[in-house]
Amino acid sequence: MSNKYSIVFALVTGGSRGIGRAVALRLAQMGYRVVINYMSNDAEAEKTLALVREAGSDGELLKFDVSDVEASRLALEGWQKAHPDDYIEVLVNNAGIRKDNLLVWMEPEDFTRVLTTNLCSFYNVTRPLITPMIRHKYGRIINMASLSGLKGLPGQCNYSAAKGGLIAATKALAQEVGRKNITVNAVAPGFVKTDMVEGLDEAELKKTIPMNRFGEAEEIAGLVGFLASKEAGYITGECISINGGLYS
Repeated sequence: MSNKYSIVFALVTGGSRGIGRAVALRLAQMGYRVVINYMSNDAEAEKTLALVREAGSDGELLKFDVSDVEASRLALEGWQKAHPDDYIEVLVNNAGIRKDNLLVWMEPEDFTRVLTTNLCSFYNVTRPLITPMIRHKYGRIINMASLSGLKGLPGQCNYSAAKGGLIAATKALAQEVGRKNITVNAVAPGFVKTDMVEGLDEAELKKTIPMNRFGEAEEIAGLVGFLASKEAGYITGECISINGGLYS
Protein backbone atom coordinates (compact mmCIF):
# COMPACT_ATOMS: atom_id res chain seq x y z
CA MET A 1 0.00 0.00 0.00
CA SER A 2 1.29 3.47 -0.87
CA ASN A 3 2.03 5.72 2.12
CA LYS A 4 2.09 9.01 0.20
CA TYR A 5 -1.62 9.67 0.60
CA SER A 6 -3.76 10.16 3.70
CA ILE A 7 -6.54 8.03 2.24
CA VAL A 8 -5.94 5.04 0.00
CA PHE A 9 -8.74 3.39 -1.93
CA ALA A 10 -9.46 0.02 -3.43
CA LEU A 11 -12.26 -0.63 -5.90
CA VAL A 12 -13.96 -4.02 -6.04
CA THR A 13 -16.39 -4.58 -8.90
CA GLY A 14 -19.27 -6.91 -8.19
CA GLY A 15 -18.60 -6.26 -4.52
CA SER A 16 -22.06 -6.74 -3.07
CA ARG A 17 -21.94 -10.51 -2.58
CA GLY A 18 -19.85 -13.68 -2.72
CA ILE A 19 -16.17 -13.40 -3.57
CA GLY A 20 -16.51 -9.67 -4.13
CA ARG A 21 -17.79 -9.13 -0.61
CA ALA A 22 -15.05 -11.29 0.89
CA VAL A 23 -12.42 -9.36 -1.08
CA ALA A 24 -13.87 -6.04 0.05
CA LEU A 25 -13.64 -7.13 3.68
CA ARG A 26 -10.09 -8.40 3.25
CA LEU A 27 -8.95 -5.11 1.74
CA ALA A 28 -10.72 -3.21 4.51
CA GLN A 29 -8.79 -5.25 7.06
CA MET A 30 -5.60 -4.21 5.25
CA GLY A 31 -6.47 -0.55 5.81
CA TYR A 32 -8.04 0.39 2.49
CA ARG A 33 -11.13 2.49 2.05
CA VAL A 34 -13.21 0.29 -0.20
CA VAL A 35 -15.26 1.47 -3.15
CA ILE A 36 -17.93 -1.18 -3.65
CA ASN A 37 -19.26 -1.42 -7.17
CA TYR A 38 -22.54 -3.18 -7.85
CA MET A 39 -25.28 -3.05 -10.46
CA SER A 40 -28.68 -3.66 -8.86
CA ASN A 41 -28.87 -5.19 -5.37
CA ASP A 42 -28.92 -2.16 -3.08
CA ALA A 43 -29.62 -4.17 0.07
CA GLU A 44 -26.67 -6.55 -0.38
CA ALA A 45 -24.35 -3.67 -1.31
CA GLU A 46 -25.36 -1.82 1.86
CA LYS A 47 -24.67 -4.99 3.84
CA THR A 48 -21.15 -5.21 2.38
CA LEU A 49 -20.53 -1.57 3.27
CA ALA A 50 -21.72 -2.19 6.84
CA LEU A 51 -19.35 -5.16 7.12
CA VAL A 52 -16.47 -3.03 5.82
CA ARG A 53 -17.18 -0.52 8.56
CA GLU A 54 -17.41 -3.28 11.16
CA ALA A 55 -13.94 -4.35 10.00
CA GLY A 56 -12.62 -0.96 11.12
CA SER A 57 -12.38 0.80 7.79
CA ASP A 58 -14.81 2.78 5.66
CA GLY A 59 -16.03 2.82 2.11
CA GLU A 60 -18.66 3.94 -0.31
CA LEU A 61 -20.99 2.48 -2.89
CA LEU A 62 -20.58 3.11 -6.60
CA LYS A 63 -23.52 1.77 -8.58
CA PHE A 64 -22.95 1.23 -12.29
CA ASP A 65 -23.01 -1.50 -14.93
CA VAL A 66 -19.44 -2.54 -15.66
CA SER A 67 -20.52 -3.94 -19.02
CA ASP A 68 -21.50 -0.42 -20.17
CA VAL A 69 -18.40 1.49 -21.28
CA GLU A 70 -20.00 4.94 -21.03
CA ALA A 71 -21.64 4.28 -17.66
CA SER A 72 -18.30 3.01 -16.32
CA ARG A 73 -16.44 6.06 -17.59
CA LEU A 74 -18.94 8.52 -16.14
CA ALA A 75 -19.06 6.79 -12.76
CA LEU A 76 -15.28 6.60 -12.39
CA GLU A 77 -14.65 10.12 -13.65
CA GLY A 78 -17.30 11.32 -11.22
CA TRP A 79 -15.57 9.50 -8.37
CA GLN A 80 -12.21 11.02 -9.26
CA LYS A 81 -13.70 14.54 -9.41
CA ALA A 82 -15.20 13.99 -5.96
CA HIS A 83 -11.78 12.82 -4.65
CA PRO A 84 -9.30 15.20 -6.30
CA ASP A 85 -6.50 14.41 -3.83
CA ASP A 86 -6.88 10.63 -3.88
CA TYR A 87 -6.78 7.77 -6.33
CA ILE A 88 -7.71 4.13 -6.48
CA GLU A 89 -4.47 2.20 -6.13
CA VAL A 90 -6.00 -1.29 -5.98
CA LEU A 91 -8.50 -2.48 -8.56
CA VAL A 92 -10.15 -5.88 -8.33
CA ASN A 93 -12.08 -6.71 -11.49
CA ASN A 94 -14.42 -9.24 -9.96
CA ALA A 95 -17.86 -8.67 -11.52
CA GLY A 96 -19.10 -11.57 -13.59
CA ILE A 97 -22.10 -13.60 -14.69
CA ARG A 98 -22.81 -17.09 -16.03
CA LYS A 99 -25.24 -18.09 -18.75
CA ASP A 100 -24.37 -21.77 -19.19
CA ASN A 101 -25.59 -23.91 -22.06
CA LEU A 102 -24.18 -26.21 -24.70
CA LEU A 103 -23.04 -24.13 -27.66
CA VAL A 104 -25.54 -25.82 -29.99
CA TRP A 105 -28.36 -24.34 -27.88
CA MET A 106 -26.70 -21.11 -26.73
CA GLU A 107 -28.56 -17.97 -27.75
CA PRO A 108 -26.53 -15.11 -29.25
CA GLU A 109 -27.45 -12.74 -26.43
CA ASP A 110 -26.20 -15.23 -23.81
CA PHE A 111 -22.85 -15.48 -25.54
CA THR A 112 -22.52 -11.73 -25.98
CA ARG A 113 -23.75 -10.78 -22.51
CA VAL A 114 -21.26 -13.07 -20.78
CA LEU A 115 -18.35 -11.74 -22.84
CA THR A 116 -19.40 -8.14 -22.26
CA THR A 117 -19.81 -8.51 -18.50
CA ASN A 118 -16.82 -10.75 -17.82
CA LEU A 119 -14.27 -9.50 -20.36
CA CYS A 120 -15.20 -6.10 -21.80
CA SER A 121 -15.71 -4.83 -18.25
CA PHE A 122 -11.95 -5.25 -17.76
CA TYR A 123 -11.41 -2.55 -20.38
CA ASN A 124 -14.35 -0.42 -19.24
CA VAL A 125 -13.16 -0.17 -15.64
CA THR A 126 -9.39 -0.46 -15.93
CA ARG A 127 -8.82 2.12 -18.64
CA PRO A 128 -10.13 5.13 -16.62
CA LEU A 129 -8.08 4.05 -13.58
CA ILE A 130 -4.78 3.10 -15.19
CA THR A 131 -3.72 6.69 -15.93
CA PRO A 132 -3.82 7.79 -12.26
CA MET A 133 -1.87 4.65 -11.32
CA ILE A 134 0.77 5.48 -13.93
CA ARG A 135 0.93 9.08 -12.73
CA HIS A 136 1.44 7.97 -9.12
CA LYS A 137 3.80 5.15 -10.15
CA TYR A 138 2.02 2.58 -8.05
CA GLY A 139 -0.90 0.24 -8.50
CA ARG A 140 -2.29 -3.23 -8.07
CA ILE A 141 -4.74 -4.74 -10.55
CA ILE A 142 -6.19 -8.16 -9.80
CA ASN A 143 -8.54 -9.79 -12.30
CA MET A 144 -10.91 -12.56 -11.28
CA ALA A 145 -10.44 -15.30 -13.87
CA SER A 146 -11.59 -18.89 -13.49
CA LEU A 147 -10.71 -22.54 -13.84
CA SER A 148 -13.02 -22.35 -16.87
CA GLY A 149 -10.66 -19.91 -18.56
CA LEU A 150 -7.72 -22.28 -18.16
CA LYS A 151 -9.23 -25.72 -18.67
CA GLY A 152 -12.43 -24.98 -20.51
CA LEU A 153 -15.65 -26.48 -19.20
CA PRO A 154 -18.53 -27.98 -21.20
CA GLY A 155 -21.55 -25.72 -21.28
CA GLN A 156 -19.35 -22.68 -20.77
CA CYS A 157 -18.01 -21.74 -24.19
CA ASN A 158 -19.03 -18.15 -23.47
CA TYR A 159 -17.64 -18.07 -19.92
CA SER A 160 -14.45 -19.91 -20.87
CA ALA A 161 -13.87 -17.52 -23.78
CA ALA A 162 -14.36 -14.50 -21.52
CA LYS A 163 -12.11 -15.74 -18.72
CA GLY A 164 -9.45 -17.01 -21.15
CA GLY A 165 -9.42 -13.59 -22.77
CA LEU A 166 -9.14 -11.95 -19.36
CA ILE A 167 -6.07 -14.04 -18.56
CA ALA A 168 -4.44 -13.02 -21.85
CA ALA A 169 -5.28 -9.35 -21.22
CA THR A 170 -3.74 -9.64 -17.76
CA LYS A 171 -0.46 -10.84 -19.22
CA ALA A 172 -0.43 -8.11 -21.87
CA LEU A 173 -1.21 -5.21 -19.53
CA ALA A 174 1.39 -6.41 -17.03
CA GLN A 175 4.06 -5.88 -19.68
CA GLU A 176 2.76 -2.41 -20.50
CA VAL A 177 2.80 -0.97 -16.97
CA GLY A 178 5.43 -2.95 -15.08
CA ARG A 179 7.99 -0.12 -15.28
CA LYS A 180 5.53 2.10 -13.45
CA ASN A 181 5.47 -0.18 -10.40
CA ILE A 182 2.02 -1.46 -11.29
CA THR A 183 1.39 -5.18 -11.04
CA VAL A 184 -1.36 -6.96 -12.96
CA ASN A 185 -2.34 -10.48 -11.99
CA ALA A 186 -5.25 -12.87 -12.32
CA VAL A 187 -6.74 -15.29 -9.83
CA ALA A 188 -8.42 -18.40 -11.21
CA PRO A 189 -10.75 -20.01 -8.66
CA GLY A 190 -12.23 -23.42 -9.11
CA PHE A 191 -15.58 -24.25 -7.51
CA VAL A 192 -16.30 -21.82 -4.67
CA LYS A 193 -19.36 -21.67 -2.45
CA THR A 194 -21.12 -18.59 -3.84
CA ASP A 195 -24.21 -17.77 -5.87
CA MET A 196 -22.16 -18.42 -9.01
CA VAL A 197 -22.28 -22.19 -8.44
CA GLU A 198 -26.02 -22.39 -7.86
CA GLY A 199 -27.50 -25.24 -9.86
CA LEU A 200 -24.30 -27.28 -9.87
CA ASP A 201 -24.16 -30.72 -8.23
CA GLU A 202 -21.74 -30.06 -5.38
CA ALA A 203 -21.83 -33.65 -4.08
CA GLU A 204 -20.74 -35.05 -7.43
CA LEU A 205 -18.30 -32.27 -8.35
CA LYS A 206 -16.36 -32.41 -5.10
CA LYS A 207 -15.51 -36.04 -5.86
CA THR A 208 -13.35 -34.72 -8.72
CA ILE A 209 -11.46 -32.32 -6.42
CA PRO A 210 -8.44 -33.74 -4.58
CA MET A 211 -9.32 -31.73 -1.47
CA ASN A 212 -12.87 -33.11 -1.66
CA ARG A 213 -14.63 -29.80 -1.11
CA PHE A 214 -15.57 -26.50 -2.68
CA GLY A 215 -13.50 -23.48 -1.77
CA GLU A 216 -14.60 -20.62 0.45
CA ALA A 217 -14.84 -17.02 -0.69
CA GLU A 218 -12.52 -15.99 2.13
CA GLU A 219 -9.80 -18.25 0.76
CA ILE A 220 -9.95 -16.46 -2.58
CA ALA A 221 -9.93 -13.13 -0.78
CA GLY A 222 -6.77 -14.11 1.08
CA LEU A 223 -4.93 -14.61 -2.19
CA VAL A 224 -6.27 -11.35 -3.61
CA GLY A 225 -5.15 -9.55 -0.46
CA PHE A 226 -1.63 -10.88 -0.87
CA LEU A 227 -1.47 -9.82 -4.51
CA ALA A 228 -2.66 -6.37 -3.46
CA SER A 229 0.11 -6.03 -0.88
CA LYS A 230 3.62 -4.65 -1.18
CA GLU A 231 4.98 -8.12 -0.49
CA ALA A 232 3.71 -9.19 -3.92
CA GLY A 233 5.52 -6.39 -5.71
CA TYR A 234 7.62 -8.73 -7.87
CA ILE A 235 4.71 -10.86 -9.02
CA THR A 236 3.07 -9.67 -12.21
CA GLY A 237 1.56 -11.13 -15.36
CA GLU A 238 0.58 -14.30 -13.49
CA CYS A 239 -2.61 -16.30 -13.32
CA ILE A 240 -2.70 -18.13 -10.01
CA SER A 241 -5.00 -21.13 -9.68
CA ILE A 242 -6.84 -21.75 -6.44
CA ASN A 243 -8.96 -24.85 -7.00
CA GLY A 244 -8.17 -27.51 -4.40
CA GLY A 245 -5.89 -29.38 -6.80
CA LEU A 246 -8.55 -29.92 -9.44
CA TYR A 247 -6.42 -28.50 -12.26
CA SER A 248 -2.94 -27.07 -12.54
